[in-house]
Amino acid sequence: MSEISLPQNEQAQKLAEIGEYLRQVREQHDLTLDEMAGKTLIQVRLLKAIESGNLNPLPEPVYIRGFIKRYSEALGLNGTEIAEAFPMENPVRPVQSSWKDTPAAQLRPLHLWAAYVVLIIAAVSGLSYVISRSSFNANRPQPAATTAARPATSPTSAASPRPVTSPTAAATQPAASPTAAASPALPAASPTAAASPSPAASPAASPTNTAQAVRVDMTLTAQSWVRVEVDGKNAFEGVLDEGTQRTWTANQAVTVRAGNAGGVSIAFNNGQAQPMGAAGSVREVTYSPDQNSASLPGSPANSVPQ
Repeated sequence: MSEISLPQNEQAQKLAEIGEYLRQVREQHDLTLDEMAGKTLIQVRLLKAIESGNLNPLPEPVYIRGFIKRYSEALGLNGTEIAEAFPMENPVRPVQSSWKDTPAAQLRPLHLWAAYVVLIIAAVSGLSYVISRSSFNANRPQPAATTAARPATSPTSAASPRPVTSPTAAATQPAASPTAAASPALPAASPTAAASPSPAASPAASPTNTAQAVRVDMTLTAQSWVRVEVDGKNAFEGVLDEGTQRTWTANQAVTVRAGNAGGVSIAFNNGQAQPMGAAGSVREVTYSPDQNSASLPGSPANSVPQ
């Protein structure tokens, strides 16, 4: 207890002397603790503890030195010199014994050689045990037992489906052979087979054709603002640069509105590409399945000048 209390008493005494000195200088400058707290960014209770020499509310000694330095410099004093006057607590370091005093240092070289020999023997014996164990597992007749057991199961598994499938296959082959051999019946059946899909295929083909009834290929020869509506829904709206190519498909109709109709070239249903209108004009064109090939993008029936 004496080794711990003596440094603390010394620190408290020195802190009281430094704090009293700083308090006198502060009062000479007509400064309050609140004003010093604003300058130093140190809490008022910590400044009071420094001036009174109270170590309890203060942190570690290294932080106390920092507070003293900031407090002194705020009063125009030499903060480094005053802070170094505060003593630091020196911890008592345990004295380490020399390696020569340990029992390991008392071992003779003969003892070390004996330890090495025992270690080598143990390593060799362990390695030989592992090798023999692995070789024993490799030479165990496990594959022979599995191969001997498989022939017992293979006839059972192979015999079960054969009696069932072979009569069915044999029955189907004779029934199919007369049909295949009857070559005169093939010409009569082929027109019927060829004619039957055609009526059913024509209605089924109509939804496929109407799924892509309208195809609009757009190529910009000049920059233009474009808005495209597919089946009444807005599909695109923005400015497209020269050289841009876009394609839209629809079931019912595709409506294209261009701010520079002369810079927008349209090819309807893989037809010949033609400009929508004059350069700089605003036009809106609607492409539908019932539109004939003669109706061009710039025709009055489909275009709306703005």
